[in-house]
Amino acid sequence: MNTNTLDKMRKLKFFGMYHAFQSTLETGKTEDYTADELLAHLVDAEWDDRHNRRIERQIYYAKFRYKASVEDVHYHADRSIDRNQIMRLADCTFIERNENLLITGSTGIGKSYIASAIGYQACTLGYRVLYASTPKLFSKLKMAKADGSYLKEVAKIERQELLILDDFGIQPFDAQSRAALMEIIEDRHGKTSLIITSQLPVSKWYDVIGEKTIADAILDRIVHSAHRIELKGESMRKKRRTDDKEVSYQ
Repeated sequence: MNTNTLDKMRKLKFFGMYHAFQSTLETGKTEDYTADELLAHLVDAEWDDRHNRRIERQIYYAKFRYKASVEDVHYHADRSIDRNQIMRLADCTFIERNENLLITGSTGIGKSYIASAIGYQACTLGYRVLYASTPKLFSKLKMAKADGSYLKEVAKIERQELLILDDFGIQPFDAQSRAALMEIIEDRHGKTSLIITSQLPVSKWYDVIGEKTIADAILDRIVHSAHRIELKGESMRKKRRTDDKEVSYQ
């Protein structure tokens, strides 16, 4: 009977329940539970399994640049990072309030890592997240215009509760990319959240976006009431290379 029950659990894709029941049978602990306790144990196992698989799917579809964690952020004094601010952002209530986060600083300073770490945390809390390199995203949207899949791509972006635009401002926006950015920002404004990382200070974003009227409209929606992290100090990548060399000489 137990073999048949396990087989039905597997076919019904109750994988958490299947593994929990199988483990209970193999360890001979079935007599340790009342009927109610065993049922609760199996339901809890199924609940946890589905929850964990949902988080794994969210992380997979987010396409993060780094596997990152807020616990692994380096709070060196010279980096000008407020640990309390990072922890407040990591609870992701800013997403619930449809607020944005702007992270600026020189190349290699850790902007993408912090953005990814907060994105990972959002996934674990059940939010839909998409990470994208800004230049690659808008190149992809240009190709989508050409092959007729543009509306599908924009709809996919719009469904995300948190959109991470990394490396914003590496290259100026042309007219087509500027129009696409305006459409994305307009669709998301007041309904979802953005994290933007950039080597440039926010004051320089007008020049990157171009077309003053459109730039004003975009930045008014992005910057208003946004949280800011302005990183300082030397490149973390450079520092790691230096540390590795020092270790190799020891």
